[in-house]
Amino acid sequence: MESFSSNILAALLFLLAFTTSMDSASAARPTAGGTNTEFIRTSCSATTYPKLCYTSLSTHAAAVRQDSKLLAHTALSVTLDSARSTSTMMGKLSHISGMRPREIGAMQDCVEELSDSVDQLSRSMKEMNEIKGSNFGMIMSDVQTWVSAAMTDEDTCMEGFAGKVMNGKVKTAVREKIVNVAHLTSNALALINSYAALHN
Repeated sequence: MESFSSNILAALLFLLAFTTSMDSASAARPTAGGTNTEFIRTSCSATTYPKLCYTSLSTHAAAVRQDSKLLAHTALSVTLDSARSTSTMMGKLSHISGMRPREIGAMQDCVEELSDSVDQLSRSMKEMNEIKGSNFGMIMSDVQTWVSAAMTDEDTCMEGFAGKVMNGKVKTAVREKIVNVAHLTSNALALINSYAALHN
């Protein structure tokens, strides 16, 4: 009977030790969501604006998982949404009464530049959906060219508000929005380049 009791006690101690080690192992391992957000944080560290990159993409961690292509595509999508809303806002602002002709001209030029940027980003997203093994290099080259062109359009738009063309709250609001789009585009291009580098 004593032998039976000591066997049961040994078995219980083994079971307790085993479950404790399992609990500590699972506690040490990050959750799937944590791993996904950490993937985004690490990927964003290679961008020019890592904090903006992380805040704009971390809410998409579950969809992106740890997939570089999905991350690049999501970065493009977030950038495109921002460019569209900024373009719409600029279009409305360009009709505000009381603006000087030079201010209206700068706004209209910027709306046109942002429209071009939206087109370039849209084309890039569509092309990324067409990637197959055989056409990877050609498509990625096109995407990189178009996203770079979108950045140029945004920079040109920002230049229109340099100096004393426009003053006050409108200029501040406009510049802030355009700078945000330009930074998102820069980050998207960096993530696209990182994705392309994985396949070279």
